[in-house]
Amino acid sequence: MTDLFTLEAEVRTDLGKGASRRLRHANKVPAILYGEGQDPVSLTLTHKSVFRSQQEEAFYSHVLTINIDGKPVECLLKDMQRHPFKQLVMHLDFLRIDATHAVHINAPIHFINEEAAEKKGGKIAHNVNEIAISCLPADIPEFIEVDVAGLEVGQTLHLSDVVFPKGVTSDELAKGADHDQAVASLNAPKVVSDEEEDNSAPVAPVNTTEE
Repeated sequence: MTDLFTLEAEVRTDLGKGASRRLRHANKVPAILYGEGQDPVSLTLTHKSVFRSQQEEAFYSHVLTINIDGKPVECLLKDMQRHPFKQLVMHLDFLRIDATHAVHINAPIHFINEEAAEKKGGKIAHNVNEIAISCLPADIPEFIEVDVAGLEVGQTLHLSDVVFPKGVTSDELAKGADHDQAVASLNAPKVVSDEEEDNSAPVAPVNTTEE
């Protein structure tokens, strides 16, 4: 999978909406690389390689290598613009990283043991699907695993209950206890009232034929 996290790029000097439109017609993707106190650099990548890579969940939280005219630069994907209805990537924003500097990134959540929790009679609800984290680039997880097996009906699992990988911290929890977000809940099943049951009962068809 390593090749999915390495992209070839060229520096572009032809800027503006018209230039970007011409690139897309040539199956290329305009992009920009910024951060670490350096000047932004406008780039061009091939759409085929970008589209293949962006189909992998890890692409959004993995350290990427962009070979710019043969020179490798490590970065993170910070933003991606897609066409509203076509399968096209329209633009990419990349952030340079330094191995010694912490980065802020949203890590996807993988919920586990949902079936075990729901056997208690409730239904798992996902309050969030990703968590804002901080860590050194080498410690970036592809996802955060959240085990909901211990939830009882009516209980909610919060950020403070999540076991984070070594070297990883929650951006929200760093702001204080008031930011202890709900992550998942085991909700009680909906109770159907007698009135609702009556309303949902099938209505016999009315015979309008005159004899």
